[in-house]
Amino acid sequence: MSARAALAQEFAVAAAALEAMLAGTALPAALGKAIAAATPALPSDSLPAVQDIAYRSTRQLGLCREVAAILNAHAPAARVAALQIVALAQLIDPLRAAAITVDQAVAGARLQRVTEPAAGFLNATLRRFVRESDDLLARAQRKDEARWNFPRWWIEQLRRDHPGHWESILTASNQTPPLTLRVNRRRLARDEYLALLTATGVNARPVGPQALVLDSASPVAALPEFAAGAVSVQDAGAQLAAPLLDVADGMRVLDACAAPGGKTTHILELADCAVTALDVAPERLARVAENLARLGLSARLQEGSALEPRAWWDGVQFDRILVDAPCTASGIVRRHPDARWLRRRSDLATLSARQGEILAQLWPLLRVGGKLLYATCSVFRAEGEGVVDSFRRTHRDAIRRDLVWRFEGSEAPEPVDQLLPRSDPNRDHDGFFYAMLEKSA
Repeated sequence: MSARAALAQEFAVAAAALEAMLAGTALPAALGKAIAAATPALPSDSLPAVQDIAYRSTRQLGLCREVAAILNAHAPAARVAALQIVALAQLIDPLRAAAITVDQAVAGARLQRVTEPAAGFLNATLRRFVRESDDLLARAQRKDEARWNFPRWWIEQLRRDHPGHWESILTASNQTPPLTLRVNRRRLARDEYLALLTATGVNARPVGPQALVLDSASPVAALPEFAAGAVSVQDAGAQLAAPLLDVADGMRVLDACAAPGGKTTHILELADCAVTALDVAPERLARVAENLARLGLSARLQEGSALEPRAWWDGVQFDRILVDAPCTASGIVRRHPDARWLRRRSDLATLSARQGEILAQLWPLLRVGGKLLYATCSVFRAEGEGVVDSFRRTHRDAIRRDLVWRFEGSEAPEPVDQLLPRSDPNRDHDGFFYAMLEKSA
C-alpha cells in the first residue's frame, strides 16, 4: 500500500511553494515552509513528489504563464494561479494522464478555503487546455519567454554575451541535472568507487578525475560508504575549482564564501593545507563543519565577511585564495530553476560591483607570488570578464594566468575560463567562470 498522500494534496502543497517563490522566496525555503504548513501532515513518501512537482512547474513557468494568459479571461488570485500552473506543467508532460491531473488539481483546489471557490474555473480552463493543447502551446511559444522558459531580459543578456551559444546555454539550463559525485581520493580511487557502485546495482559514468555522474537519481545517504566520507555531492564543473587553485602541502589557503564546504573539503582532499573557511553566516559555517566531519578533514572555520577582512584576518598572508563570489547563479539554473525568476536585470550591476569589491578587499591578504582563483557560477560576462578586467585596471600587480583542463574523453586540454553548461556524456556540468590571478612583486 502506498504511503503517499493523495495527488490533490501534493498539488496543493506544491502550489503553495510556487506562490511563495513567485513572491520572492527561494524555492527550497518555500518548499520547506509549505510542507511544514501542510494539513494533514505530508507523509515522507510524498516529499520527493512534491519537490518534483514544484521544480517541474518552475522549469516550465514561462510557458505555463503564457498558456494561462491565453486561457484566462481575468487574472486569478495568486494561489489559484499557482495551482493552475502546477497542473499545466503536469499536463505538458506527456507521461502524466490528463484526466487524473485535471481531477486531482480540481480536488486540490477544494482542499483549501482560499482556492475552493475557483474549483470550477480550474476545471474549465484545464479541460480546455487538454482539448486544444497543440494550438495553445503553439500560440504561447511565439513568445521567447514561453519558448525558452526564461525571463526576456535573461535571454537578451545571453544573446549579447554569447551570440554563438545562447541557444545551447538555454537548452542545457532547462535540463534536469544529474546527481554528480566527487570521490574522496583520500579514501579510494574514482574507479574503485565506480566498481563499488556497480556491485550495488547503481550505474554511473566518469566525467572527471574524481567525478562520477549517476545514470539515475539515488538517495545520497543510501550510497555505498557515503556516511563514511567516501564521496560528496558536487557538480563536475564545480570540481574544477580546487585543482585549478594549484594547492600543495603546507600552503596557507583561504576559501572565501566557503559554505556549504564543497570546495573547502575538495582542497583538503588534494593537499595537506592549512585552510581557513570563511563565511558570513554561522548557520552556513555549521554546514561546512558537518561536511568536514563526515569526510574526516579539518579546517579553521572563520565567521566574517569577505568585504571586511580587518575584522577577522590575523595579518599573515595566504599562499592561495579562492573567491567563490556570490552571483546571479546563471550557470547553475538547471539545479536552481527559481534563480531565473527571482533575479532582476538590475542585480547584475549590484552583484558585479560587490564581486569587484570582494576582490579588492582580499587582494592584500595574498602574498607576492601567491595565486587567487576568482570563481562564479555565472555565464554573464558582467560577473566574469567584466569584474576581472575592471580589477586588473586598478591592480597592476595582478597577472592573469591561462587556465586549461582536459575533460574526460578529450584529446587535449582546453580553456576553461568561461565554462558553459553542458549535458553531453563526457561533459555533464553546470556553467562557471574561472580566472587565475597571480600577485607579482
